[in-house]
Amino acid sequence: MGYTDEYQAALENGEHYWAEQAERIHWFRKPQTTLKKTESGTWNWYPDGELNSCYLALDHQIAQGRGEQVALYYDSPVTGSKQAISYNALRDKVARFAGALRSHGVEKGDTVLIYMPMIPEAAVAMLACARLGAVHSVVFGGFAPHEMAVRIDDAEPKVILTASCGIEFDKTIAYKPLVDLAIATAKHKPRCTIVCQRPLLKAELNNARDLDWEQVQEGVEPAECVPVRGEDPLYILYTSGTTGQPKGIVRDNGGHAVALSYALNNVYGMNEGDVWWGASDIGWVVGHSFIVYGPLMGGCSSIFFEGKPVRTPDAGTYWRVIAEYGVNSMFCAPTAFRAIRKEDPNGELARQHDLSSLRWIFVAGEKLDSSTYNWLSELLKVPVLDHWWQTETGWPMTAPMMGLTDPAEPRLGSTHKPLPGYDIRVVDGEGNEVPVGEAGHICVKLPMPPGVAWSIWNNDERFVSSYLTAFPGYYHTGDGGYRDDEGYIYITGRTDDVINVAGHRLSTGEMEEVVSAHPAVAECAVIGVNDELKGQLPVGLVVIKAGEEIDEAQLQAELVQRVRDQVGALACFRRAVVVKRLPKTRSGKILRATLRKIAAAEPYKMPSTIDDASILDEITERLQQAGFDRAKAPE
Repeated sequence: MGYTDEYQAALENGEHYWAEQAERIHWFRKPQTTLKKTESGTWNWYPDGELNSCYLALDHQIAQGRGEQVALYYDSPVTGSKQAISYNALRDKVARFAGALRSHGVEKGDTVLIYMPMIPEAAVAMLACARLGAVHSVVFGGFAPHEMAVRIDDAEPKVILTASCGIEFDKTIAYKPLVDLAIATAKHKPRCTIVCQRPLLKAELNNARDLDWEQVQEGVEPAECVPVRGEDPLYILYTSGTTGQPKGIVRDNGGHAVALSYALNNVYGMNEGDVWWGASDIGWVVGHSFIVYGPLMGGCSSIFFEGKPVRTPDAGTYWRVIAEYGVNSMFCAPTAFRAIRKEDPNGELARQHDLSSLRWIFVAGEKLDSSTYNWLSELLKVPVLDHWWQTETGWPMTAPMMGLTDPAEPRLGSTHKPLPGYDIRVVDGEGNEVPVGEAGHICVKLPMPPGVAWSIWNNDERFVSSYLTAFPGYYHTGDGGYRDDEGYIYITGRTDDVINVAGHRLSTGEMEEVVSAHPAVAECAVIGVNDELKGQLPVGLVVIKAGEEIDEAQLQAELVQRVRDQVGALACFRRAVVVKRLPKTRSGKILRATLRKIAAAEPYKMPSTIDDASILDEITERLQQAGFDRAKAPE
């Protein structure tokens, strides 16, 4: 069937459609129930089926004759290391490490926190947890100890898995002291920390709690796969909320496996034996779905890359990887290609490599600007395909379906049409659908397809209030946009206080908490401003306490360091502008949306609820003085 037929089939009888898709994967016990509604008002797909996600990714592939095929190509230009790990070898590594975890008390349903760089042991850690039926929670290596501590207290891991260090360009970052500080800060204390010692830097181990990665595996029995139910959790992945408390998105085993199998083949056009590259990190949802689980469940060879698009050693690194491993398709954030273009505007480095294996490139995570699109398209002579999804969904909501015989044509500026299972509507503030071409809130009619998260760890009520309450009967994506007359979706940006920095979703509310804790700061607002390279960057508008005397440059330096220490360098918080006061509604709410438009020189109407309209002129003038030349007053 073509796109239209597939979409209509899922729309007209979703349960039947997704019951058919579930036949694509191997179950220990096939589900008798396809879809079940929970007491909290959410849904579970395939709740009573039995399977194991590690089995699907490794053991099943070996049973299909792919044991000697490469499962992971590890490529680390920052350390000069390369490995080609077969399915057989990866299965053996995972089974042995799972046995080590089991010997230290990790069982089905336990949680394990993973704080590791992009090394093969990180994939081993994830898959070993899945093999045991334990629930892993990967924390991105760029997060500071405070952020890790928050996640430790929420997930309450029995064990923490880490490495001695990570690499940031040419800088070696010791991970163990960060983990130690996080544990010291957290109320919950894990049973032990298992440390993978890297040659570049050896961590000092605390005999009372720390264990060596290799030593814990000595003499242990390899673990077999533990059957879990389709509704049982596979992992927790924390995503930024509009408050300082991150949300632990929970992914189930059954729906996740079906959705990734479906997406890998139908969306990305990948088949067994193909080489796939998800150019991201395991700390993000892309790394979970399309570096580890999806490609391996689909019998592909997955690139596991430790490095950056530039300076490792140069802006030709991505092209070298594509040529060396014969990459057939890849996924990347536009930020990476903007960085490459900045260093090599004429694409000379790309022309030094044979890129003929590449069929197409998918981009997501932030807006694909026309300049980057045109540059890539002309340079590579392959389709550059925009699509859209979220941590919460785990796989694309809108995308061209390159695995179909007649995929709908891409349209520049659009993230494409909805995928089967996603009944996307654009509504106004009252929940009424708006006319074609008119912007509004992008929502998805319930229930959504398999693979989508349906709960927040230990807090179903927060999931319902965060996503299902604003527009009853719909999942509220938090994104704004519109639909054209042919059904293509256009995303215009977030409607909440989450910004997108180089494809990473970060909470401005979280940064505000850090900034406002400075003793000289009375109040603040952190907004996202457009940036040519990273998409968005945070800027703090700061009101100083009466009587405080502090140099503005000194204050900015201190605030930048605070955010770096408590949120992480990935926040890219570099600017703080002192203002006399902040614009508020009469009820005291800061008008952040208006501030964003002023900084971006976008037209806006004077808010009817503003307490003092003259403040906006003050803000505009101050931003212009601070170098935001495009800051604009109301029309």
